[in-house]
Amino acid sequence: MLNITNTTPEILEQKITAMRKGGKIMGNLLKDLKDYVKPGMTGKEIDSWVRKEIVKRGAKVSYDMLEEEFPGSICISVNDELVHGAPKDEPLEEGDKVSFDLVIYYDGYHTDAAFTMLVGDKGSQAVKNMIKVTESSLYEGIEQVKPGAHIGDIGAAVEKVLVKGHLGVIENYVGHGIDKEMHEAPEIPNYGKKGHGYKLIEGDTICIEPMSCLGKPANYVDKNDHWSVKMKDGSIGCHFEHTILVTKDGYENLTLPD
Repeated sequence: MLNITNTTPEILEQKITAMRKGGKIMGNLLKDLKDYVKPGMTGKEIDSWVRKEIVKRGAKVSYDMLEEEFPGSICISVNDELVHGAPKDEPLEEGDKVSFDLVIYYDGYHTDAAFTMLVGDKGSQAVKNMIKVTESSLYEGIEQVKPGAHIGDIGAAVEKVLVKGHLGVIENYVGHGIDKEMHEAPEIPNYGKKGHGYKLIEGDTICIEPMSCLGKPANYVDKNDHWSVKMKDGSIGCHFEHTILVTKDGYENLTLPD
């Protein structure tokens, strides 16, 4: 994370301006993606559309900048895949759960966001409830953000909502700081104790990203593509995320659409 205490007001303002613009591109793109996805589309078809949209909207594909090559411009995680899903040739079916996780690069800075949806109009009530609860946990975590708040305050708030919703809480994948690099300190777990961990200051930018599941939280990386994280018990995984700026009085959600 950019060292806020040792930077100039001009650099900080440049960062905030760039991330606001990049975040707005992100928010609008994901909003359009949700409307775009239909049964029968393949992950690779969707990935191709996303890549073109990123470029068309004036940003760059952050995943192209990874040291280890990722086979796509967006993570697409279907059903028992939790996160980091590599886009595939298999068509999405009515009622599939799909999570999209996107990072874009604009004017020197990254923004990161994710959402989970059902494909088409069908789907189990349990999955619908998981999606609703997990998204709610994200916003409960965001509500804790302000100067002086601890990372543990965020994690405790997220965890409380997920546990109350009878969902598995993923502990081995966490949120993070973000600005010039895609993943920076501090880590933002989806569990924790109030008053513990890094203390936020004005100008920090962080990604809060609750992950949950319908079964047990144990997971593994698929040996076939070396990216997709899958649930060991075959249950359904869920993921939501926003990039958040710590402001003087609280927070600003940078990755919302217009």
